[in-house]
Amino acid sequence: MSIDPATSAYAAHARLVDPARPRSEIWRILLGIFLIGVISYAATHAVLQFLIAVFPGAWIGDLPTGKSPVAMLVLLGSFVFVTFAVAAVLRLLHQRRLAGLIGPLRLTLHQFCRTGLGLLYLMGGLLVLWLILPSGLDGGAMSSLVKNFDLGQWLLLLPLALFAVFVQISAEEILFRGYLQQALAARFSHPVIWLLVPSILFAIGHYAPADAGVNAPLIVLWAGGFGFLMADLTARAGTLGPAIAIHFANNIIAILLFGSPTSLSGLALYLVPFELSDPIILRQMLWLDFAIVGLCWLVARLAIRR
Repeated sequence: MSIDPATSAYAAHARLVDPARPRSEIWRILLGIFLIGVISYAATHAVLQFLIAVFPGAWIGDLPTGKSPVAMLVLLGSFVFVTFAVAAVLRLLHQRRLAGLIGPLRLTLHQFCRTGLGLLYLMGGLLVLWLILPSGLDGGAMSSLVKNFDLGQWLLLLPLALFAVFVQISAEEILFRGYLQQALAARFSHPVIWLLVPSILFAIGHYAPADAGVNAPLIVLWAGGFGFLMADLTARAGTLGPAIAIHFANNIIAILLFGSPTSLSGLALYLVPFELSDPIILRQMLWLDFAIVGLCWLVARLAIRR
């Protein structure tokens, strides 16, 4: 059973997808995914080898874990090649421009800013609750935060760190909620396909058993749920603006404010007092985090309705 996109809640997405319909054959989508992987990997590898040769230092050993500022900036910045690869594939296989994938510029910026403002109010309210409740929203799990940076040093790095995080999250949104979602929506009419498939692939990309241990499947489940909510939000908004705003806010908190001692902590102001493999605390925190993501989705829904 198909759903008419023009009469559904996803009418805005149908307008975004229309330019992709003339060249939506399955072979183009599969070849596009393959080329995006090859181009982004090759470009990342080449630039990393260049940086390692020109700027030798201890940061090279930190690349696998991201436990130093330079290593994290390089890792996050390397996502620019994903965006570059998507842009190249769009031109080569679909005769489209990257800007058309993101949505109308004015509407995208408007929805991004309105969602971002709503998220600021939400996070402010949650911070107040965390401070006034006896054990906090997290049941005291983060009561022993470890300082990872001097505040002044962290603030000096913050502008560059924010830019690097934006490069990373925008690349993921452009790939999963942009290219994949629109290409599949142009080919298949039923939302179940073009909402679920990119979300599943996004989830698989977060599978990290070396860091998360027995929690790896749960993190994949969390990522899949996050991806699905962002896919739904993008379909309702007709732009990537709201999803980019939520993803940006989420990664600012997870990468720049409260990092994991396990990995990717090189830019975090604080480290949480538990590892990704913790069999109890991490599971509790993931459910709380997903509840907050649900609230963020609701805030964005309200923002794009006005």
